[in-house]
Amino acid sequence: MKILIKNVWILTMKEQDQIPFVGDILIDGDQIKEIAEGIISPADEIIEGKGMAAMPGLINAHQHTPMSLLRGFSDDLKLMNWLETKMLPAEERMTPEDIYWGAKLSMAEMIRSGTTAFADMYIHMNEIANAVQETGLRASLTRGLVFMEADGGRRISEALDLIDRWSGGAESRITTMLGPHSPYLCPPEPLREVIELAEKRAISVHMHLAETVEEVVQIRNNYNMTPTEYLVHNGMFERNHVLLAHAVHLNRRDVMLLQGMRGGVSHNPVSNLKLGCGIAPVTEMLELGITVGLGTDGAGSAATVDMYEEIKAAAWLQKVDYGDPARLPAHQALRMATVESAKLLNISHETGTLEVGKKADVILIDLNKPHLQPIHNLISLLAFSANGGDVDTTIVNGKILMRNRQLLTIDEEELFREVTERSKRIVHGI
Repeated sequence: MKILIKNVWILTMKEQDQIPFVGDILIDGDQIKEIAEGIISPADEIIEGKGMAAMPGLINAHQHTPMSLLRGFSDDLKLMNWLETKMLPAEERMTPEDIYWGAKLSMAEMIRSGTTAFADMYIHMNEIANAVQETGLRASLTRGLVFMEADGGRRISEALDLIDRWSGGAESRITTMLGPHSPYLCPPEPLREVIELAEKRAISVHMHLAETVEEVVQIRNNYNMTPTEYLVHNGMFERNHVLLAHAVHLNRRDVMLLQGMRGGVSHNPVSNLKLGCGIAPVTEMLELGITVGLGTDGAGSAATVDMYEEIKAAAWLQKVDYGDPARLPAHQALRMATVESAKLLNISHETGTLEVGKKADVILIDLNKPHLQPIHNLISLLAFSANGGDVDTTIVNGKILMRNRQLLTIDEEELFREVTERSKRIVHGI
């Protein structure tokens, strides 16, 4: 199928392209065929892009999609209280079918707000993979691994089954990673086992790091190290591509230890703010050349998986933290949500920028809104004024998933009916 987008503002997100231009985009099959002015080509579908901006789809580098079922259920609580008295008891009640519908709810929100790819860590990952296959999104899927209980071996078996069954699945839209949950839930022996598995299979690792002060204290008490030192000591970064989520409580030595790592950090500012976790040292990481992308974390903590909220929060936090409005400028914040996140998912060769030959993951933002006029600086508008509700069209792998704000791969009426009933049962009495 050929799709021709005409007369649209184009923001490629390539580092050297910081000046948007008006032109056309030709999509042929799952790839971008041509980007130029005045393209003349037969097409199965022509989209008039006048008054809209085209940019690469946003990439959510850290998610827990089924947690959408717990949105707004446990707000305004301290993190450990939130986790132990609300999240964990509710999650224990989730069936595989609940996981599927919760994941699909997050996917509907992501499509509606311009996210075309995401990294997910949870349980019952086959159900999540099925939802990815049906909805048309691109995803990196990880079975979370916890080793403080006796069934860690079963979890590793499930993780390897996910990798064997789904790597390259859903028209090559699905990739997979290994997911040791966090330093404080992975003692040295099983952690090293996972690291060796990742090396042997040449597969990436997705892991939480230093999200809370409590984690730092616990690892210090148990091993006389920081969480980052603990990972280095056990060989995490020697040969693996690693996606680290959060990385809030890092000291200067920790940041320097991450310099040169393959992979990088998913900064999740909205979740970290809402749970009172702190401000990640994003500026310091960027200064040392560490790749920093953006993620939302789950809707159970962040309340929304709208990546435009993360873009704003990331930029504003660095500006206020340093008292310097020049920190993390608009173009850099947008790159964190696109090409830098693509690097974390190890898919930047396929997506993250609008370039000929890359996968056709494209979103169109409707600029005909009061809060997006006048257009003095389109990049600033998209970073600081736009929100997910401004996304008009979402295209992934050359397939239109939303057109004129209408979802084409998800029945929202059925979705809302399912999640309403399931969420009531899950949280009842907690």
